[in-house]
Amino acid sequence: MSTTSFALGELQSTPATLRAQLRRAYFTESKFECLRALRAPAFAIPFLLSPVALYVLFGVLLAGSMSHGDAAVAKIMFVNWSIFGVMGPGMFGFGIFVATEREHGLLTLKRALPMPTAAYLLSKMIMTMFFSAIIMLSLVIAAVTFGHPGLTFVQYLEISVLVMFGSLPFCAVGLFIGTRASAKSAPAFANLAYLPFMHLGGLFYPLPKAVQPLEFISPTFHLDKLALRLVGAPSLDQLATGMSGPSSHGGPLVYGAVLAGITLFFAVLAIRRLARVG
Repeated sequence: MSTTSFALGELQSTPATLRAQLRRAYFTESKFECLRALRAPAFAIPFLLSPVALYVLFGVLLAGSMSHGDAAVAKIMFVNWSIFGVMGPGMFGFGIFVATEREHGLLTLKRALPMPTAAYLLSKMIMTMFFSAIIMLSLVIAAVTFGHPGLTFVQYLEISVLVMFGSLPFCAVGLFIGTRASAKSAPAFANLAYLPFMHLGGLFYPLPKAVQPLEFISPTFHLDKLALRLVGAPSLDQLATGMSGPSSHGGPLVYGAVLAGITLFFAVLAIRRLARVG
């Protein structure tokens, strides 16, 4: 009787135990993915230090002197350099790491291990958001200390949360590249997407009218429009033309839908590729 009761008790506790093991597996995979990225100087140093250094140099000192302390320009520079900062970890973290691990057989090994299937991709997403949080913290400190964009604490928090989740489309594009490119070619393909996304997003200069129809293909453009709405600032092209009203390209729902569509499109293609080929 006691043996039966013990067996029944053990069976009843199994779901809770399995859930705890599942959470531990996700946590452990994410923890070591973040540590690995932090311990890779060629990855961590450029993506953690470049955004704040370039923001202070170009977004504060250069743009501030040219605009004579215009508050709108200060807000635009903070938002645009924040978006620039979160682009890299997603695209290169997925693109290069996945391509290297796939080529070296690590994905094959992980499939044979008793770990959740989604833990591999989820850990890389958490790593990207972890890097994005560090980048945003450094940019907020630089903005408060040097940039003075005149934002409230709530606005800084809203921008940080938005761009952290806004890094997901770049993760999806990086994952798509990582599932198809070799370890040697992945950085080149990532740059081929990264540089057009950055410039077509209109982060650093107003685009010529002949090029403006192409800006809609860049997730950077849509994320920038969303972020600028949060702080009540015009985009650079609106500032250059003297427009201060809402953009004619659409509203927040349109921008959010495009970002979600880009994320789902590239993520589905990449996951299907991983499932078929590895």
